[in-house]
Amino acid sequence: MTKNLVVVESPTKAKTIKKILGRNYKVVASVGHIRDLPKSRLGIDIDDDFEPEYINIRGKGPLIKELKKEAKASDRILLATDPDREGEAISWHLSHILGLDPSAPIRVTFNEITPDTVKANVKTPRSIDRNLVDAQQARRVLDRLAGYKISPLLWKKVKSGLSAGRVQSVVLKLICDREKEIDAFIPEEYWSIDAELKKSRKKFVSKFVGKWKDGKIHKVDMTSKTAADEVIASIDSDHFVIQKIKEGTRSKNAYLPFTTSTLQQEASRKLGFSTRKTMMLAQNLYEGINLPGQGSVGLISYMRTDSVRISDVALKEIASFIDQRFGSKYKNIHRTHKVGQNVQDAHECIRPTSIMREPIQIKDALSRDQFRLYQLIWKRTVASQMAAAKYATMNIDILSNDNAFRSSGSQIKFDGFLKVWDYSSEKDNILPDLDEGEVVKAAKLLPEQHFTQAPPRYNEASLIKYLEEHGIGRPSTYSPIITTLLSRYYVVIDEKKLVPTELGITVNDLLTQYFDDIINENFTVNMEKELDKIAEGDEPWKASVAEFYKVLRKDLDVAETSIEKVAIKPEVTDVICDKCGRNMVIKFGRYGKFLACPGFPECRNTKPLIEKIGVACPKCGDGQIVVKRSKKGRKFYGCSHYPECDFVTWNKPIDRTCPKCGEILTEANSRKEHGIKCSNPNCDYRENTEG
Repeated sequence: MTKNLVVVESPTKAKTIKKILGRNYKVVASVGHIRDLPKSRLGIDIDDDFEPEYINIRGKGPLIKELKKEAKASDRILLATDPDREGEAISWHLSHILGLDPSAPIRVTFNEITPDTVKANVKTPRSIDRNLVDAQQARRVLDRLAGYKISPLLWKKVKSGLSAGRVQSVVLKLICDREKEIDAFIPEEYWSIDAELKKSRKKFVSKFVGKWKDGKIHKVDMTSKTAADEVIASIDSDHFVIQKIKEGTRSKNAYLPFTTSTLQQEASRKLGFSTRKTMMLAQNLYEGINLPGQGSVGLISYMRTDSVRISDVALKEIASFIDQRFGSKYKNIHRTHKVGQNVQDAHECIRPTSIMREPIQIKDALSRDQFRLYQLIWKRTVASQMAAAKYATMNIDILSNDNAFRSSGSQIKFDGFLKVWDYSSEKDNILPDLDEGEVVKAAKLLPEQHFTQAPPRYNEASLIKYLEEHGIGRPSTYSPIITTLLSRYYVVIDEKKLVPTELGITVNDLLTQYFDDIINENFTVNMEKELDKIAEGDEPWKASVAEFYKVLRKDLDVAETSIEKVAIKPEVTDVICDKCGRNMVIKFGRYGKFLACPGFPECRNTKPLIEKIGVACPKCGDGQIVVKRSKKGRKFYGCSHYPECDFVTWNKPIDRTCPKCGEILTEANSRKEHGIKCSNPNCDYRENTEG
C-alpha cells in the first residue's frame, strides 16, 4: 500500500515533485479539471438559487477510475493543485470525486517547486479554502450565464458560431472604441524649430520653447509654416546668449519584479511573444525542466500573481549574488512596495527559484524561447534589488533676441541596476562646457512640419496594461480573452496591432446597444471587486450571481424583441471568379483576408487576396509590390510576378529611392528599429520618423 498520494494537475509537475518527495510518495496528475459544467446546455439551475450542475468531463473516465484506485490504496492523500482560485476549485472537485472531506487537512500548495518548499508544505496541509472555491464558482457561473444567454441571440440575429462573454465583450468594446477614435481623428498641423549650435568643434541641438517676456517663457503655437517662418525671421543666428545653466543629478530606480501582467507586457515588447505563448512557456518553467545531472527542476515561482513581494530567503540569496558579482555598492536597501487596492498578495512575484542558476548555465537544457523568457525573468529579478542608476544632468536656457531655446543633456555616472537590465535606449547626451552670458552661433536652423497623431491601436502589451490599470478581468484571463477574440475573427493582428474586423464591429455595436448595463468597464470592474469579496468570505457568491442575472435578464427581454436580423455584407471586389463568373468577396480566415466566391456552397472557389501597396517592383519594373503572408501568418512584401520575379522584403517598400545608392526605400518597423531605411543591406541611409 502507498502511504502518501499527491495529486497535481500536470504530468510534468508530477514528475518534478515525485523526484523531490522520493519513494514514499506517489504523485499523479489529474490533467487539469476533472469536473465542469456541461458543454451542451446551460448547466445552471436558475430556479434553484443558481445551483451549478457539475459533470465528469468527457474522456476523463479512465483517468478518474485510476485516481480512485490510487486513492483507495493510499493511507494519506494530498491535493497539490496550483495555488490560485482555479487550483483550489480543482482540488475541491477532486475531493468530491475521491470521496474526501474538504474540511480535512488534505490541501497543499507550492509557490515554487523546490525541495525546501515542497518538503515543508507537505508536512503542513490545510483544509480546502471554500471562499476561494466559491469565488471561482461565481466567475464560472457568471461567465456561463453571459455566454450561454447572449451567444444564442447572436446566432439568431447575426450568424452561427459567434460568442459573447462577460469580460471578453468589454475587451472587444475597448478595441472597437479605439478604432472609432482613430476614424474620427482629424490631424492638426504644427511646427518645431531646432537650432544646431556650435562651440568650437562641438555641435549641440537646442529646441525652440517659446517667447521670452517679463522674465518668463511664453509658449508659442506654431500651426503653420507662416508662423514658423515668422519666428525664424526674428532669430539672430549669430547671437545665441547662454542665459541660464542648471546642473543637477537625477536617479532612476530599478523596475519592480514581474507580476503576471508585467511579464506578459515585457515579453510582448522585448521578445515579441503573444500572451498565450508567454504563459505556456512560464508554465513549463514553473512545473519543471530536465537539467543534466539534476532531473526535473522547477525554475521559476508560480506565474499567476499580481504581487511584487519577494520572500526573505530569496532576498538574502539575491543580495549575496549582487554583492559577490558586482560589489556592495550595487545592492539596494530593500524597498517596501505599496500593495495596490486590487492586488491579491497571497503569492510572491514571478522570480527564479534560485538566482544562482544563471541563464547561461542552463541554456543548453532549454528551448530557445524558454531560455529567452527565463533570462528575462532572471534579469528583472536581479535588477529589481539593485541600486538606482545615477545621472548628471544639465539644462541650458538660451536666448536669441526674444526667442527662448533649451538644451538638455545627461550622462550616466553610476549604472546601478542598468548593469543587468537592458539599457540600449539609455544614451549619454553630453553638452559642451559653457558659461552664462556666453554667445554662440547657429550652424543651421531646422524647422520641421509635424501632424498630431491619432491614438495608436492597442497591441497585446498596451491592451494588457490598460486592463490591469483599470481592474478589468484578471491577469490570468488576459491570454484566453485575446485568443478568443482572434479565433472568432472579431479581431485580427495587423503589424502587431489589434484591429477589429467588420464582424467584430457589428457584434460590438449590437452588444453595447442592448447590453450596455453589463458590457461596460465600470460594471466589469465592480464585478471583479465582488469576486474578491467572495474570496475573502465577505459576501455569498450566489447573491452576486443573482444580482448579475437580474440585470442580464432585463436586457435579454428587450434585446430578444427589439433586435432585427443583422446582415453582414462582405466587401465585393472586381475580381471575377474563374469558375462561375461572380464577383468575389473579401472574407477573413485564420491568416487574415482572402477572396471567396459568394456562390458558396455551390461554388467553393477561393483565392489569396492580392493587396497592392501602390509601389512598382524595383527589380523587374513590371510587377506591383503586394502584401503576402508567411506560413506562420507574418506579413511580408513581394512582387506580383512571382515566381518570374523573386523580389521580397520584410519591410514595407515606399515609392521613393535612396538618395545615396538609388535603391528603393522601406519602412522599418520592428522592436529594434523604426523609420525609413534603404533596402540595400550595404547602404546605411536612414530617416528617423519618430517624434
